[in-house]
Amino acid sequence: MKILFVVNSYFSKGNGLDESARRTVQALRAAGQDVRVLSGPNIDEPDGEQPEYRMDNFHFPLMQPMLDSFGYHYADWHGPKIEEAVRWADVIHLEETFFIHHAAMNQARKLGKPVTGTYHVHPENIIFNIFGRRMGYLACQILYRYWCRVFYDKYQFLQCPTENVRERLLRHHVKAECFTLSNGVIPDKCLRPLTPPADYLDENRPLDLIYIGRTAIEKDQPTLYKAIRLSRYAKRIRLHIAGRGPKLAEYTRMAEQLYADGVVDYKPVVGFYNRDELRELAAHADLAVHCAYVEVEGMSITEALQQAVVPVIATARYSGTATYALDENSTFPEGDAQALAARIDYWFDHPQKRWAMGFRYAESMKKYDIGKCAKELIEMFQKAIEAKNNETRPLSYPQSAPAEQRTVSRPYQRRTA
Repeated sequence: MKILFVVNSYFSKGNGLDESARRTVQALRAAGQDVRVLSGPNIDEPDGEQPEYRMDNFHFPLMQPMLDSFGYHYADWHGPKIEEAVRWADVIHLEETFFIHHAAMNQARKLGKPVTGTYHVHPENIIFNIFGRRMGYLACQILYRYWCRVFYDKYQFLQCPTENVRERLLRHHVKAECFTLSNGVIPDKCLRPLTPPADYLDENRPLDLIYIGRTAIEKDQPTLYKAIRLSRYAKRIRLHIAGRGPKLAEYTRMAEQLYADGVVDYKPVVGFYNRDELRELAAHADLAVHCAYVEVEGMSITEALQQAVVPVIATARYSGTATYALDENSTFPEGDAQALAARIDYWFDHPQKRWAMGFRYAESMKKYDIGKCAKELIEMFQKAIEAKNNETRPLSYPQSAPAEQRTVSRPYQRRTA
């Protein structure tokens, strides 16, 4: 089967969407599929690997510096490469909903090729960083309706990484067949030892608390800083912020202010880590906090969970990350610093339970193995091709999906006048 992935910047570093796309493509190829990529160039390594169908980058006037801070790059959508790529493929898979994807989708319709997609980004991920949270709600609704009618309604299948995403799509009566399937996690060996280190119960040792994720408004790191000020363990907390983004300078100042004000005894560490460094960081962490109130799946924290660290995750209307929580003490209402402080104190009050619970979290990640998820995607692609050949809408999700991932999709019904 020939599968075309359409991504704006397939090789971009530090961008969760592109990282997920690379992992999925690698898993599909490992499963024996012929996968090619239509994307912008590998600008981080100009002499390195490039997509099979390489487009130029498109630079947005005035907005480009802000987009660069997000780690996003956008591919041009003009030229014969798009038709060449679509003509080659049996099925076209869209990772985003932007100009190059619209061009590829239109070309697929002309050539009678099936189109599928993955929901990777909420409109709030984009709009809140431009207009702010209060001013951005109306723009988010307009953009979401545009995506639904122009893109999602025209897909045959739409992969929803969490049930939270699928429910939102169904509220907007999207016509594509929506099913819940994680983007998947690359299985990692847990580096944390089975028994705690000798100083684990030492009341004077630092407590390493990590936050992995982009420094952006919707990731809400300030709620963590407020919670640390309220925590009984504040003095002992050694904070690690792993990520970069448009709010990096501002949030770094806020984190360092904790040390300057004497709230913590250890200066916070803020930086960008590669995958191996993140594994080491998570394997030695005492707690991982995730405050985002807009998050499709939150794959950044799954790698930490594989290293047997206990999370505390915000529950929010547009976040599916709390799906990973195994205990009520691992969740708190988004934006509630007092509740987050109480959860932090609870886990630091119970070090032995925390250690044991960490390994339960590591075990829970096995059901999100990217190899299993790739098999479900292959079945989705096959069904899309069959449905297109028969000129019918698909009416069922992949039947081999694990029970915990299966959902009952709303059958497509043609509108009548």
